[in-house]
Amino acid sequence: MIEYVIAQNPDDRILKRASRILSDGGLVSFPTDTNWVVAADPSSKPGVEKLYRFKHAQADKHFSVLCDGISRASEIAEIGDGAFRALRGRVPGNFTFIFKARKAIRKKLTASKRDHEIGIRFPPSILVQRLVAFHGRGLLSSNISHQVLGLEDQEMPIYGYLIEDTLSHKIDMVLDPGEFEFAGGSTIVSLLDEGAPVIIRQGAGQWEQ
Repeated sequence: MIEYVIAQNPDDRILKRASRILSDGGLVSFPTDTNWVVAADPSSKPGVEKLYRFKHAQADKHFSVLCDGISRASEIAEIGDGAFRALRGRVPGNFTFIFKARKAIRKKLTASKRDHEIGIRFPPSILVQRLVAFHGRGLLSSNISHQVLGLEDQEMPIYGYLIEDTLSHKIDMVLDPGEFEFAGGSTIVSLLDEGAPVIIRQGAGQWEQ
């Protein structure tokens, strides 16, 4: 099922349907600042299992959690004073932050149970922020690659209708805002050490001290 939305003002009725699908263990696809993603509710065991099957991923694979603010992220990750100061002025932004995962999320994700880490993203996208806020929980997510869509041209833009046409038997809803400009891969920053942020990968997010 594909639903067309206005990126800056998505319809609450559509967001409600997407939230219901997520709560029921389904997968929803939409664009973030970096790429199209497929998302599940991390509190839904069927949803998490469906996401692993979709990615053909082993249970030790890490996925990112999309959040609409630091308060939401603190329900999933341990964010101390030093990390909080590092986040101020940088979220929302083109970053993936690595934190120590709280016990509740570690129980649901094997990878986090193993290394006690979780990646959190705060995409600067009204669509993503509104969906997360409407759903009331962060969303477990993974990028949709050209390969999974059967596209040989890696430079070819990915559109919602391509995802719907190719993956409708796996993805329960596609939220399509039409033309969408991506910033590129996120900058990955480890905030596991309260004293010093560590840049793991430089991407679209510009880190300035």
